[in-house]
Amino acid sequence: MDDEKKGHLLSFLKVIPPVDFCCLYGSALHSTNHDKSTMVDFILGVSDPLQWHSENITRHGWCFLITEVADDIGVGVHFNPFVTWDNKMLKYGVVRMHDLVQDVLNWERFYLSGRLQKPVNMLVDNLDIENVNSVNLRAAVSAALLLLPPKFIEEDLYAKICSLSYMGDLRMLFAEDRNKVKKIVQGQFDLFQSMYKPFLEEYEGKGFLRFSSSENHYAHISQDCGLTVARSHVSSLPPTIRSQMRIKLGKKKVISESGQVLHEVVIGSREEAAKCMQKVLRRTVMVSSARQALSGLLTVGGIKAASYVTNKMEKAWRSWT
Repeated sequence: MDDEKKGHLLSFLKVIPPVDFCCLYGSALHSTNHDKSTMVDFILGVSDPLQWHSENITRHGWCFLITEVADDIGVGVHFNPFVTWDNKMLKYGVVRMHDLVQDVLNWERFYLSGRLQKPVNMLVDNLDIENVNSVNLRAAVSAALLLLPPKFIEEDLYAKICSLSYMGDLRMLFAEDRNKVKKIVQGQFDLFQSMYKPFLEEYEGKGFLRFSSSENHYAHISQDCGLTVARSHVSSLPPTIRSQMRIKLGKKKVISESGQVLHEVVIGSREEAAKCMQKVLRRTVMVSSARQALSGLLTVGGIKAASYVTNKMEKAWRSWT
């Protein structure tokens, strides 16, 4: 994103209460997108959403309802779409910083953590979420590798990473472009490369990955599909995911080098681990997408929600015809 566009969007933050975190995401990041009518998407992280909303608008009772519904019914994020500012259409989601960090580290709801596995432009980062997110990105690489074959190209890896947070998403059934993942990866390929380069180099150094000459801008990659590497990938997954996998596959006690007792997932085969992880992620995403859809309907209102879904469905329909 060029400095002029970034500076213009930063000026939006001056008309709302202060935030601890702000990132820009979505199609506005695509270098090929020159459509000025495209909705600009923000995630805003604040310490207290209720206080932030009460400062942003005067109807305090409505602020309390927004926060309660987002926490109790949704996934902790309240989205406000179709906000008009400076002749631009915006959508912003407000989240409690604690909830953001927990999802990034643990994939408890696999909602914002999934969003941050894709390219974003961080405009405000007071609590160094970019550094915290490295745990999320490494876990995403491990999860994707478990689901990929022994040989693949670089684009396949980013597409698999991108698809993790869409597995089980109810919107993908009727309200999303069927080519969404492909368009995200191809439109932001260079950004994916820069995001994941440190982790791919790390895994190459460990002998998990081998790279061969690039063809058509995409590197060819082969991976070690042995059981030892599969166990290492599972150990890189967030605690919440590993906990659910232990329930399904069993657990065993191991003693770490420091003498700490750890409970590891029992892995009989790579395929078994991949299938189990996929089921856990699919269920997590399905529940979160359903809860967020209901939360949006209750807080945004029927007319706005219907308009937003209609726009989504029109895009989805065009992708299928």
